[in-house]
Amino acid sequence: MLDYTQETAISVWNRCLQFIKDNIGDQAFKTWFEPIEAIELTENALYIQVPSKFFYEWLEEHYVKVLKSALTKELGPKAQLLYKIKMENTSGTKLPFTEQLPSTQREPVKTQELDVPVQQKNPELKNPFVIPGIRNVKIESQLNSNYSFDNFLEGESNRLARSAGMAVANKPGGTAFNPLLVYGGVGLGKTHLAHAIGVEIKEKHPEKTVLYISAEVFTQQYVDSVRKQTRNDFIYFYQLIDVLIVDDIQFLSGKSGTQDVFFHIFNYLHQNGKQVILTSDKAPVDMQDIEQRLLSRFKWGLSAEIMHPDFETRTNILKNILFRDGVEMPNDVIEYVAKHVKTNVRELEGAIISLIAQSSFNKKEITVDLAKSVIEKFVKNVRKEISIDYIQKIVSDYFELDIETLCSKSRKRNIVQARQLAMFFAKKYTKSSLANIGSQIGDRDHATVLHACKTVDNLLETDKEFKAHFEDINKKLTM
Repeated sequence: MLDYTQETAISVWNRCLQFIKDNIGDQAFKTWFEPIEAIELTENALYIQVPSKFFYEWLEEHYVKVLKSALTKELGPKAQLLYKIKMENTSGTKLPFTEQLPSTQREPVKTQELDVPVQQKNPELKNPFVIPGIRNVKIESQLNSNYSFDNFLEGESNRLARSAGMAVANKPGGTAFNPLLVYGGVGLGKTHLAHAIGVEIKEKHPEKTVLYISAEVFTQQYVDSVRKQTRNDFIYFYQLIDVLIVDDIQFLSGKSGTQDVFFHIFNYLHQNGKQVILTSDKAPVDMQDIEQRLLSRFKWGLSAEIMHPDFETRTNILKNILFRDGVEMPNDVIEYVAKHVKTNVRELEGAIISLIAQSSFNKKEITVDLAKSVIEKFVKNVRKEISIDYIQKIVSDYFELDIETLCSKSRKRNIVQARQLAMFFAKKYTKSSLANIGSQIGDRDHATVLHACKTVDNLLETDKEFKAHFEDINKKLTM
């Protein structure tokens, strides 16, 4: 068992420096590593002090790989590096203060290069060192290396999705989870997980060509390819990819041309042992205007839901955000925020940023009372995103129906009233057109939606039981 004293920190850092010195130039070593001081060692975390924020950013950008290797060699695979930065005083005191920031311990994702066969247009090519018909193509992965498994915290709400993502990252294209479809509400971490899988694959399998793209951008690219008459080139490019990650796949709804081209790309990749990862805000069964042949393929692998995080997970997420930003906060404040902001991770982060801002700008200590005043305003000002799908789910659950029955042609009184309520609330709480509401709720036209809204208004005035149902559902949608 190590005695975690300053002396131990210095000796560990000196051994790290020896390793670093052997792997970088003398001048770079003198400039960037000699000014660093080892401060503290706690378990597997080493604290080092650097002269400035610029110094920290330069080390993270240019030397993170060698730092990680040196630290792992000394402290094992779970080693952590934390920076203490000397900051200039701005409050009139004579002493400088320090800011603490953790290392990302990851390099930016590198561009992938591929040799691609092309049609030879110049038969007079004579360079013996150039292979005819081969062109080198650089593919930028579009991955964000800040989104990793390290900062994607596991909880009951995301365990299946995270575990499946790890399995895919270890063996892309070699598991039963192909495609892997991750679905869930807004701000729950679907995009984060998608990037994390891609980043992990690039780290473990650098030879794999990984591409992250949103369904919206994919659609735009396809439209451009049709306009420029390069559709075949577009398809061929995507067939080169080893791991294709498509975010928000539900945006392909109603776009038959894009769905058709994606169908061909998907088939090719799947048949050739390539990995496909998809994210969506709804399960395949709830996707509207997506061709059945695509939906059936989405179900070939694993569909994993990310749900709203529980209290424990929310607490851990907050602690992780604070650790990442080098901010200390009392436990009772963290627990208060976790208890009162329940919707999603994005809002959790927004709430904690608001709290830190209030504290620093108004020079107030972070207390539960301050948190209470900030959270009250924050929660009030956050506009809840209510989708048509969410409304359908709430209404169908309330009347103990499934969504298929709600959207069916049934003329039973209770089903018709449930359908009309769903249409009314969709008009009230979403920006969707009447035609769009009708197409999503039972494939009706705009006139049917208009009639439904008028019927609900009439029933609210004449039917007490119906009014009670209306108020109950309204509460559920706005809570």
